[in-house]
Amino acid sequence: MDITMKSSVFGRTWVSGDIFTKLSYIIFGVGNLARKQIVKGLLFLASEIAIISYFVTTGSTYLSKIGTLGTVKQGRVKVDGFWEYTAGDNSVVILLYGVMAIFAAILFVWLSALSARSSLKAEHDVAERGRATTIREDWHDIFDTRAQIGLMSLPVLGVVVFTILPLVFMISMAFTNYDKDHAVLFDWVGLKNFGLFFGQGSKDVTASMFFDVLVWTLIWAFFATFLNFFLGMFMAMIINRKTTKLKGFWRACFSMSIAVPQFVSLLVMQTMLRQDGAINRLLLDSGLIHHALPFLTDTLWARVTVIVINLWVGIPYTIMQITGILQNVPAELYEAAELDGANWWQRYVNVTLPYIFFVMTPYLITTFTGNVNNFNVIYLLTGGAPTPVGASAGKTDLLITWLYKLTVDKNNYNLGAVIGIMTFIVLAVVSLITYRSSGSYKNEERFL
Repeated sequence: MDITMKSSVFGRTWVSGDIFTKLSYIIFGVGNLARKQIVKGLLFLASEIAIISYFVTTGSTYLSKIGTLGTVKQGRVKVDGFWEYTAGDNSVVILLYGVMAIFAAILFVWLSALSARSSLKAEHDVAERGRATTIREDWHDIFDTRAQIGLMSLPVLGVVVFTILPLVFMISMAFTNYDKDHAVLFDWVGLKNFGLFFGQGSKDVTASMFFDVLVWTLIWAFFATFLNFFLGMFMAMIINRKTTKLKGFWRACFSMSIAVPQFVSLLVMQTMLRQDGAINRLLLDSGLIHHALPFLTDTLWARVTVIVINLWVGIPYTIMQITGILQNVPAELYEAAELDGANWWQRYVNVTLPYIFFVMTPYLITTFTGNVNNFNVIYLLTGGAPTPVGASAGKTDLLITWLYKLTVDKNNYNLGAVIGIMTFIVLAVVSLITYRSSGSYKNEERFL
């Protein structure tokens, strides 16, 4: 039985299975029904009928058109002095439903193999103990012995439907000419859009523009992540000291700043930092400056400003995270360090900091990823400005805000999809290399 489950599903079931097991590839659940597993067999059969019905009514139509993405244009005919319009193909709809049909086909093949494997298992159960398992026994098994399958199935289904399927749809757009000039009907263009980033370019996208935005995105993500981390850790350690009084008050102050919706805080700060905003007015009226400071209009000033404002927004979260970790550092580690004669700095470098890094490495990776895609801070503070005349990307634009401008403002969905793919590649490489090199991955069972 164990060998059966671990071997190739198709080869094992086809070689050693009986006629009902072989038929289960074509008629789902027939092997289960033959061995009196009525509920399981009917569920398999109902799944097959549902998928076939989908293909008969909808799926096959869009699957047949996905190669061309539609060719029929909207038409119109004058009847009694009035124009009557006839619907044409919509490439977006064809692409979306075509991708769904491909997923449905993959699901059909997977259910076919699953049906045959279930039938083979029932066949072995009948041979070994005279009967197949009941639905109650299967239910108990999937939520006890194989609880990981029962508990993770629904979340995995959600990931497939709400993450992977839209991701495939978005990636597919990168290989089309879907833009403002081809909003209804568009075609496959292969790697042409990628060539705009690394070759001839266009009025909205050039290679130098892409790499400028990419470099600034990585610089922003680095400072936004690690300045938040180290300054937040510094504040948390100060509050956590034995000599610090009113610890609860200080933590409550930072917690209150988290309670205010982030977009409200950012919009208030954006208003205060304008050329005629409150901060410049106060500085001018006090005589400290003679000209308004270009917080959001000069490239260097704007980039420093968004990093500083992000510190004000993000440090409270870091304080809350690290406070919990500091209160759970094993006391024996500090006692051993003190016995060895370590001073406060040596205890920090050799005990506190490694322990915090060990616990928070996954959090730092997700924070770095979140900052690469930190749409709110950039868009609400600067909107990507300052923007050179004629350019689609501003000096503070991240890849995510540039993608937004190309898609929502300029309707260049194909180029936006390419940026989305490039962002994913950068994040995947950085995250995987960083995590696999960390102690959290190499030694996840214990801290050394």
